Amino acid sequence: MSALSVGDDGTQADRRVMMRATEVGVEREVEALWERYRDTGDADVRERLIINYAPLVKYVAGRVAVGMPANVEHADLVSYGIFGLMDAIEKFDLSKGFKFETYAVTRIRGAIIDELRSIDWVPRSVRAKARALEAAMQRLESDLRRTPTDEELADDLGWTLEELQETLTRVSMTSIAALDETLDVSGDRISLVDTLQDLTAALPEESFEDEETKHLLRETLTRLTEREQTVLGLYYFEGMTLSQIGDVLGVTESRICQIHTKAVLSLRTKLVDVMGV
Repeated sequence: MSALSVGDDGTQADRRVMMRATEVGVEREVEALWERYRDTGDADVRERLIINYAPLVKYVAGRVAVGMPANVEHADLVSYGIFGLMDAIEKFDLSKGFKFETYAVTRIRGAIIDELRSIDWVPRSVRAKARALEAAMQRLESDLRRTPTDEELADDLGWTLEELQETLTRVSMTSIAALDETLDVSGDRISLVDTLQDLTAALPEESFEDEETKHLLRETLTRLTEREQTVLGLYYFEGMTLSQIGDVLGVTESRICQIHTKAVLSLRTKLVDVMGV
């Protein structure tokens, strides 16, 4: 029996070595493609890069699809995301040493959200409530100097707590509640999630406006509850779904959706309040 076990272990070890060797080979091939594309801008090389990273688009589209109404087709989200991938490939700077997948995810998700926004698929009633909710958040943030509680928000809006939570869930399907939405700051288009990712990795060439934006977001993050910070971290930086985060925190996916929406609105309204974006 021991001989059989050793043989099995040896076979498994061989397979792991072979798989790793394959992965290394693929990584080197992709690196070579990036080098060629940087040097030549060849369209065929770009096409090969798009094919290589296509699974990333499907992954992001699958995450965005969570909570979307049935009339939003997954295939449409993938097609929107491909444009984001193409844009990411065009703009990616290989010399900075960043991982392309991290850079591309934001562009892909942002392209999907921008396209959904352009076709105006969200009901007017939801948009109206989204605007009211954002205005209340901004007002209370300014008065309280902290993120308002659900009860304070509901009271300010004249809603019941159940109405507020239902609205937070529905508003989560609009781009107003996504960190990927781009905002105009000092004439430049920025993404909140990009800025948050850069908080711990400042670059020498960053402008004063960039640093001011990061300072504001860092300050606002400290005002969020521990649970809100955890949800944002797990969703945007650990790649977990709302359902998975709910399992980790022991609450429903719907509740995680509400926490996520409220946290993002708090970050966004802070910029609106201070910088007028």
